[in-house]
Amino acid sequence: MQTIFRHLLILLTLLITSATTSAATDSIATLRPVTAAYMLEIGSSHISDTYLTPLKYTGWTTAFSYERMQAMKFNPERWVMRLATTIEMDKADNPVKNSSLWYLGLDVSWGMTHRWKLAHDITLAAGGSTAVDLGCIYSERNGNNPASAKAAWTLNLIAYASWNVNIGSLPVTLRYQPTLPVTGVFFSPDYGQLYYEIYLGNDSGLAHAAWWGNHFAMENLLTADLHLSSTCLRIGYRNNILSTKVNNITTRMANHSFVVGLSGEWIGISSRKSLPEKARIISALY
Repeated sequence: MQTIFRHLLILLTLLITSATTSAATDSIATLRPVTAAYMLEIGSSHISDTYLTPLKYTGWTTAFSYERMQAMKFNPERWVMRLATTIEMDKADNPVKNSSLWYLGLDVSWGMTHRWKLAHDITLAAGGSTAVDLGCIYSERNGNNPASAKAAWTLNLIAYASWNVNIGSLPVTLRYQPTLPVTGVFFSPDYGQLYYEIYLGNDSGLAHAAWWGNHFAMENLLTADLHLSSTCLRIGYRNNILSTKVNNITTRMANHSFVVGLSGEWIGISSRKSLPEKARIISALY
């Protein structure tokens, strides 16, 4: 009887210890700070659009970008959300510098990545996103066809690799992020078709299924966040490539940009609540 009582007492002790440990773990709040960045970009632009001209135009590009990343609530250790928006303006000249093309575009994307934390503060992530790209190329010279509209909805492969490292005494977060559209739908008129004709109702065959044979695009983003204080100085490089060929119309756009901006992590706390004493903070980048 004493042996049975002793075993029951040990089992009860283990159950109480387990429940206490679980309660202590549950009492630790999980905080998912938002990693946000505001970036200004400037660089070179290369535009060719045979709907407007057979020539290649070269000039400058400038853009303003906003990026928001946050660990997902359902599995913050493994899944990360990213929202990105870019407003871009380009001006490019023909080889003899007597005509210009202007481009204005808006890109919005949202996606999720699954991440793996490796040794030496290295994080790898891969996933998918969806994006809407809208824009217009305007020719100063053309009369009947002065503009070429661009519109696409795509499903993309996305990934990133980040590394936390110290350069001297300065903490730095390095990241490389490629984005590769796989499929979707994009807009293109027929060769020589006027937009006025489309306005009058000749609007069949304007949407085309996108694949790498007629619509290839890629974005490469390389950044370094210098942790100077609670706000980081972000410097980097962005490369965008777009190549489409449909209805005997070929479009090539590429730019190389220097990136500078501010980034940081922010935690939203209700005014009625204070920051928990015990909290597990899960960053979106590392």
